[in-house]
Amino acid sequence: MYASAIFGFFLLVLVIIMLYRVYSLDKVERDNRVTVKKFLEDYEALKPSRYSYADVKRITSQFKDKLGQGGYGTVYKGKLSDEVFVAVKILNNSQGNGEEFINEVAIMGTIHHVNIVRLIGFCADRFKRALIYEYLPNESLEKFIFSRAIKNYLLSWKKLQEIAIGIAKGIEYLHQGCDQRILHFDIKPHNILLDHNFNPKISDFGLAKLCSKEQSAVSMTVIRGTMGYIAPEVLSRNFGNVSYKSDVYSFGMLLLEMVGGRKNIDVSVESSSQVYFLEWIYNHLDIGEELHIRIEEERDVEIVKKLAIVGLSCIQWCPMDRPSMNIVVQMLEGGDKLTMPPNPFASTVSTKTNLSKPRRVFQ
Repeated sequence: MYASAIFGFFLLVLVIIMLYRVYSLDKVERDNRVTVKKFLEDYEALKPSRYSYADVKRITSQFKDKLGQGGYGTVYKGKLSDEVFVAVKILNNSQGNGEEFINEVAIMGTIHHVNIVRLIGFCADRFKRALIYEYLPNESLEKFIFSRAIKNYLLSWKKLQEIAIGIAKGIEYLHQGCDQRILHFDIKPHNILLDHNFNPKISDFGLAKLCSKEQSAVSMTVIRGTMGYIAPEVLSRNFGNVSYKSDVYSFGMLLLEMVGGRKNIDVSVESSSQVYFLEWIYNHLDIGEELHIRIEEERDVEIVKKLAIVGLSCIQWCPMDRPSMNIVVQMLEGGDKLTMPPNPFASTVSTKTNLSKPRRVFQ
């Protein structure tokens, strides 16, 4: 009887162990199913959805709240639900051959980065085309760096540095983080949007171009970009091949505009001041003089100097002399003292003469 009791006890323990293992395996399987389901839901949510034009009118409340207007279309504020706001760009039928629409959907629908605007959906309903993006309440960087007379729009130099680093990381992702390299060709303050925490997000991929990472140059039949931000080689092949370094040039111009608080081409100021403004920045730094630009704290001086030096490095006329965005990020984040780059404003004659002299070449 004693032996049968021991046997019964071991049998009970064995049954309990087996039941526990079955329960554990079942729980793992249930957890796996939940994980897969969540992944599929998230994946589906990340893919841009297609909307009808009737949906677009409903989302925008019959185009009630206009946010802005540009050459390619008009942007309205919309609402997908009580908590999800969006920005809806209605594309002009008269502009282009649909290339911007195709670029935006094809490129933005496949990339995801914290510093790139998310494309939520699109509309292609007969002749009506629209793009639906996440809504960013602080609008564009342009408002904050060209409106310094308005006190509420002022951003600290620390915040401007963080914004510059975020933009640089976004461009670096486009150049190196995707299956194919993406050249934006229209980096400028207007196309940098800011979320509620002033985190920057690159927008407007209508002029973007795809190429392989091994491709050292891209062919172009038309000039892409906005005057004042277009790299010299995009305008004339005499300055070199068009490549990802063209985006670096545009980013450099953006940085210098952040430093100066004004456009690099500004029709509202006297021509003599306009032409020499960026060169004025270079000359002051070159001879060790301070840039007497809105400084509120002692540490601001070093931030301004860093942004200016990185910007000047990025706008070198020869593409080979510009750093890659990977190096730009390191320069902006690093604590090391940066050295002055060559003068990018030297005359064409002196530039040609200096081609034979040793120079720093960035890869």
